[in-house]
Amino acid sequence: MNVDTGITSEVFTIKSETKLIDIFNEIIDKKSQATFDYIESLKLDADTRIVVIGTYFTGVGIVKKLSERYTNILLIDMYPHLKGLLDASIGGNAKNPIEFSSNLDLIYSGSVVIDTTGFGGITVEQSSKFDVDAFIIEDPVGEDNDSLLRNKNNIHERLNAVSTKHKAIIKTKGIDTKTSGTMTLTIGVLTNVLNRCLEREGVLYSACEMGFFEEVIFKEKNIDKFMALADRPALKVSTIDPFSCDELIKDEIDKINCDLNEA
Repeated sequence: MNVDTGITSEVFTIKSETKLIDIFNEIIDKKSQATFDYIESLKLDADTRIVVIGTYFTGVGIVKKLSERYTNILLIDMYPHLKGLLDASIGGNAKNPIEFSSNLDLIYSGSVVIDTTGFGGITVEQSSKFDVDAFIIEDPVGEDNDSLLRNKNNIHERLNAVSTKHKAIIKTKGIDTKTSGTMTLTIGVLTNVLNRCLEREGVLYSACEMGFFEEVIFKEKNIDKFMALADRPALKVSTIDPFSCDELIKDEIDKINCDLNEA
């Protein structure tokens, strides 16, 4: 347990051993493992062409996981600078080379396609042009707790437009977040932990080290800066009675589950 004195010797500051990058990777691994297991169930050859559309955390985590067995993987994203996530520690490390491209025409080049683009991503019209062996799509909605997001979500229309033998949906939920995005789930974990810390006797206040990282990634386009920001303790707590906040973080992460079933 990382403990230091606070403003006075009577108050302590505890810092989590868990870093933000650890929470990201735990959530990404849940999504990646579920996807990997489903693709394995299809009994595909190792050199089957797999195209993943969308590089943000889910996409990059999935391709790195798939690279443990599959050797012909293409990751596509409209933002060229996101290629930097392939070299970062987000989502683990790739075992086999992964091709990257910003050429959206290549989304139709695979036998298996995984669409992680969520809201405002691949359109129904684009989806209607797919004729593939398997098509997997990530549901951007977490829990059914926001009618505007539910009505905005068009993954079922996109999925129905695809010509394929196998259709499946990646569904991630468990802590009552509005969306299934890794960033949203991370904030959900930390918000729940902050509230649980305040319920403890002796806690003055607590704070998480989470910022609005999407601006760093998509506006500043600075992957190195993002990785440096993510490599920090996720939580700090001011208390007169030190305790392990890492257990609380793990408990919230464990509530998150990801399922991938035929649609």
